[in-house]
Amino acid sequence: AKAQGGGMLLALLGWISSCVTTFVPLWKNLNLDLNELEVWNMGLWQVCITQEEGVVECQAHGSFLALPPELRISRLLMCLSNGLGLLGCLLAALGLEGWRTCEDKPGRKRRLLLGGGVTLGMAGITTLVPVSWVAYNTVLDFWDETVPDIVPRWEFGEATFLGWFAGAFLAAGGLLLACSSRSTTTATPLGPPCRRAPAAQGLSGGHHLHPKNADLVI
Repeated sequence: AKAQGGGMLLALLGWISSCVTTFVPLWKNLNLDLNELEVWNMGLWQVCITQEEGVVECQAHGSFLALPPELRISRLLMCLSNGLGLLGCLLAALGLEGWRTCEDKPGRKRRLLLGGGVTLGMAGITTLVPVSWVAYNTVLDFWDETVPDIVPRWEFGEATFLGWFAGAFLAAGGLLLACSSRSTTTATPLGPPCRRAPAAQGLSGGHHLHPKNADLVI
């Protein structure tokens, strides 16, 4: 039960963090040397400029096809991760020992818990892949020697680290839930041992109950 509770907590934290990572425009940060009062932030859906006065101006990306390949595929993978995370949490919740659903069918509860754990693990992978891909391209662009040093470089944003934590939480939560599904079958109490029917007891010990019949046989 403790493993299931810990797995569900990690899964929920990972799913919420993954949803936040998907929509916040903090995947990349850019500080302009010429104008240090402006900070550029890029996400999967829009680019925002934060000025010194605290004013934030955001503009959505013009076209989906005009985006770099890593951003286009990252959009699809992150939306898929959010859907898989929600489905995995629902399946795992139905398979928990504390819920009354399918109490008379422990095998079904075990399959629900196992399916939820596997789905959450897939959600963790689909979160780690786009975040790591964008981070890898950011490192390549940062150390690109063909670009002059005067040109500002994009750096990691807060959403990158949040996405890594989200993927790790989803994968760890799914692993705990999948492993705890094995204990559900062993934890179910066994039924009481079957007793022999009174008629069977009478037949087995009939010579003690009817001594006259025994004399007749002799």
